[in-house]
Formats: sequence, structure tokens, C-alpha cells
Amino acid sequence: MDILLVGGLLLLIMMVLLAGGVWIAMTLAICGWVGQAFFTQTQPGKNLFSAFWESNASWELAALPLFIWMGEILFRTRLSEDMFDGLRPWLNRVPGRLMHTTILGCGIFGSVSGSSAATCATISKVALPELIKRGYNEKLALGSLATAGTLGILIPPSITMVVYAVAADASIIRIFLAGFLPGLLLMCLFSGYIMWWSWRHPDQVPAADPPSSFMAKVKQSGSLIPCAALIIFICWVLIAGYATATECAAYGVLGSLLLAAWSRSLTWDNFREGLMSTARTSCMIMFILAGAAFLTKTMAFTGIPRELAEWVSAMNLSPLALIGVLTVIYLILGTALDGISMIVLTSAVVLPMIQKAGFDLIWFGIFIVLLVEIAEVTPPVGFNLFVLQNMTGKDSNTIAKAAVPFFLCLVVCIALITLFPSIVTYLPDAVMGVDK
Repeated sequence: MDILLVGGLLLLIMMVLLAGGVWIAMTLAICGWVGQAFFTQTQPGKNLFSAFWESNASWELAALPLFIWMGEILFRTRLSEDMFDGLRPWLNRVPGRLMHTTILGCGIFGSVSGSSAATCATISKVALPELIKRGYNEKLALGSLATAGTLGILIPPSITMVVYAVAADASIIRIFLAGFLPGLLLMCLFSGYIMWWSWRHPDQVPAADPPSSFMAKVKQSGSLIPCAALIIFICWVLIAGYATATECAAYGVLGSLLLAAWSRSLTWDNFREGLMSTARTSCMIMFILAGAAFLTKTMAFTGIPRELAEWVSAMNLSPLALIGVLTVIYLILGTALDGISMIVLTSAVVLPMIQKAGFDLIWFGIFIVLLVEIAEVTPPVGFNLFVLQNMTGKDSNTIAKAAVPFFLCLVVCIALITLFPSIVTYLPDAVMGVDK
């Protein structure tokens, strides 16, 4: 049977199972088993066990439950409310007001966690209840959280960037530096849309507070200082190289517990509830990761990603046409694969094509990361959609619809870095010199 037909059949099975209410992780695993059992010569049972073990037996993944626990502590104590109260006077005159905290929070936290799932889960746990309680539009909040959560893999450090750098034999430091300006550009695009939406729908944004003096704002922001100091400390120890992302997550948990105890809002009840909720959320995410890993093995055995890449190579396209076709191909792959798998399974064929067309490999790395971000919010296997679905009870398609405007912001960002490649290459060239 034709390989592309096999891919279409597996995608159809996945959509039917998801529509039927089957668990997300089980759906991914079932599709992987069907693909291996009927279209390959390998043993699906053996690969199932190895995929589940390999996907979760990771030191880096230990940061995930720790960051989620940090978010639970902030959410279940008075710290999250104090944080929003401290930000409110400074965002009072900005269209969208506190809605911008989703973008700012994901950008800052993404620079610490390096994980899209951890960023989305942690900031959603803290921000979403506060925004809804204060009367902000839930649909806009969900859409911004789903897409801004992807900043975790664009703003360094990022595991996805490391994998690409190894696959492309490129400098990890250069590709880290290359991610900062596109990350800032994307945050501006997200916030710009929130401002435009708020200007168009003033009745759906809470009324502004009465104007206050600068000193009054500083006094009201006193409650923001403890949480801000914790976030700055976590970022500093990571950037300075004193701690890994997992160790930073542990510092974050310890700091949150100490701050909650200091504010007298930590009780045995919310401590226990936070632990239980962390366990549920972490298990859900890891179960989905395991199912996705098994499906990725199926894709590798069937050769679908490599077949698509070789098909593109045989077309002998112009440079811009090549980028356009690769964009479509990676978006298709993103409906069934995680970002790291997309890179690993296609790099051997795609990277020589990119070099031959004259594109900078550092630029192409950021280009791929942005496509991976789009894949995170693209049904049926948009990972951030699954995270928010399990946290809010909303259907993933509902969240995907809410994310469409921010999805278009991602597309605009890709178009801008394609038209103006210096957005990506300026910082690494300025800091480390032009790569000869």
C-alpha cells in the first residue's frame, strides 16, 4: 500500500477515535499499534513498551511536574492574586489590561522551563482562574494561553533547539541567541492582537481603575515583589549556569512554598490538594507523551516523514517555493508528530536541500521551531490543546478555534522572518561574529 495512503488512513482513525471520546493518549497508542501491526514487519507490543519507557525515563522531564507544582502552589495560595494585584496599576491604561499577563508570563516562564507543556500548564493554572474571576473574556484567555505557551520552545533554553543544532551540526549557542528576537517579535504580535481585540470589544473588558499617582502604583505593586524576585532568581541561576532547568524547577517549588508560608496562606489542605492536582496533571501529560512517542515510532517504521521529504527534494523547487512546500509538509507532520520527532525524522533529507538552496542553517532552525509551535496548537494532535482541555474541561476543538487569531500571528511571524532573515541572524552575528 502507498505510504501516503497509510498516513491518511492513520489520520482518519485518529480523528474517529478522538470524536468518539477515546482518551487522547490511548488514541495515539491505538493508531501507532494499527500502523505497526498492519503496515510494518516489526512487533508493536515490544515497541509499545519501549516507547512508553523511553519517553518518560528522562531527567529533563523531571522539571515538568516540579514546574506544575510551582504553579499549583501559586494558584492555591494568595500569591497569584497578589501577583495580579501588583500588575494591575501598570497595565490599567493599556488596552486589554491584565490579559497581557498571559503573554508576559509565558514569555518569562518559557525562558526558564524550555518546555511548551510546562509553560502552558503552569501559566494557565495561575492566570486563567484570576482572569475569569476578574471578568475577562474566557475565549481570548484560552486562545492566548494555548499559543503563548509555545514560547517555551522558542525562547532559549530549548530542548527542541538543542536537537536541531545536533542534527544540523550547528552551534547551540548561536541558535539560542537566534531565538530571542523572534520570541520578542511573537510576544509583540500576540499582545498587539489582544490590544486590537480589546479596542474592538470594549464591553468585554473590565472597566479601568481610577487614575493613580506613580507612588501609589509603586505602593500597590509591593505585593508583586516576592513573586517577581523568585522568577528573577530562577532566570538568573539558569542563565548564569549555576543550575539546570530541573534544578531551577526545584528552586521554584521551594521558593513558592516559603513565600506561601511567609504570607500565611499555605495550609495542609491546599498543600495536599496541590500535590494531588500536580500528580494528575503530570500523569496526564506524560501519558500523552508516551502515546505520541509510540506513534512516532510507527511513523519512523513506515517511512512517511522521509517519503514526504524525498518527494519535495525530487521537485527541484526555487528557494522560496521550497520553503513554502516545506511549511505545508511540516504542518501536515505536525498533526501526528511532536516537534523533536519532526526534526529527527526529516533532517537527513531536508537539511542538504536547505543548504543547496542557500539558506542559513541557523535561520532554518528558528523557522522549524516556529512550525513546531504551530503544530502544538493544530488539531488533532496539538499538545497544548490537550493540556488546556484536561485542565479546563473544554473540548480541544473549542480551544483550537479560540487560538485561531494567535495561530495567524505565528504565521505572520514566519512570513516576517522569511522576508527579513536578519531578525533571526542579527543577534548571533552581533554577539559571536559572522559565521564564515
